[in-house]
Amino acid sequence: MVTFQLAPRTRGRKIPAMTRPRDPQAPASPSDPGSGVISFYRSECQEQPARLAALLQAYASDPDIRVALDGFKSAVAGRSPLLWLGMGASYASSLAGAMRMSLSGHASFAMEASEWLHYALPSWDQVAGPLLVTTSGESAELVELCRGESEHPKLLLSNSEKSTCSSLASLRLPILAGVERANATKTYINSTTACIIIASEITGNPWVGEGKQVKEAFAESLENVFRRRRELDEFSRGAKNIEVIGRGGGWSGAIMGALCVREMTKTRAVAHSGGAFRHGPSLDVDSTHLAIVLALGRAAELQGRLARECVARGGKVILVTDHREEVASDQLLSVHIEPVPEPWDALTSVLPSQALTLALMERLGSSYVRVQTTTE
Repeated sequence: MVTFQLAPRTRGRKIPAMTRPRDPQAPASPSDPGSGVISFYRSECQEQPARLAALLQAYASDPDIRVALDGFKSAVAGRSPLLWLGMGASYASSLAGAMRMSLSGHASFAMEASEWLHYALPSWDQVAGPLLVTTSGESAELVELCRGESEHPKLLLSNSEKSTCSSLASLRLPILAGVERANATKTYINSTTACIIIASEITGNPWVGEGKQVKEAFAESLENVFRRRRELDEFSRGAKNIEVIGRGGGWSGAIMGALCVREMTKTRAVAHSGGAFRHGPSLDVDSTHLAIVLALGRAAELQGRLARECVARGGKVILVTDHREEVASDQLLSVHIEPVPEPWDALTSVLPSQALTLALMERLGSSYVRVQTTTE
């Protein structure tokens, strides 16, 4: 089990929390209002390898889950393309499932559930699925879709067996992430894993061997990256804009990584695919800009070139690689994660952003309050 060193306590006279000024360079004190959520976030990041391992084991051997997987396969057999729908972190997980199918030669797409709900319902019977991904089972868009009429079974992936969506779905699979009190750390990892497994089962691709490799690589990468979180924090000081840029599985990791930073710290952060970043956002790079560039797998060379261009424009880059670390400089910090097969890098690629998020929270505190989006 990975352990994280706690931030040092601040000393001196205790000042009431509502009036105490915060030194932006000082670590958050355990007496601060946000210290509870910092502890939750830290422990839930720490739980991720065990939760991932438990899901891999359950999906390989649990009889009820195996029956449900067979039901999913039967429900979409002979139909295409397979559509995945989710919002936020669930949408990011869905992208990895769609990518797994596409890499196997099966047409598959992920779409934000809100866009599908408002503009694409007339085409429901023209696609396989959709496969609905919602960690809470209470997201407004997914609830409305579950209530909709269709002659096809409603396929649901959720972390809650007692949710509204679960009560309305025809076939269900669990995320098995346990209770979550910070943002979607564990649920993103397990939901993404489940999406990849579902896609592998539908396309007839073996995944158990890959899962064993990923389990080990993820645990090792988490330990190594989180050990360096204060270094990530120091390097990012002064950045007013943080952009996380990925391709393939790294695109899922970029979306979730930016969501972690933004939700937990209220620091401006946004995700881009590598291609989309070149179509406009790259023009904004300057000395206030930090890019977390995920240079992984087949996209490593393209992403490395993008990182060098950001540095040339005066920005800072945290370059995340799964092959070799680049020489560090004042503008570039290289972070290594263990290589995994595509699209399992959707799991490992989120770790640097998670680690930076924790470091920012430990230094600056957090005012995050978990609120489920149950209305639009």
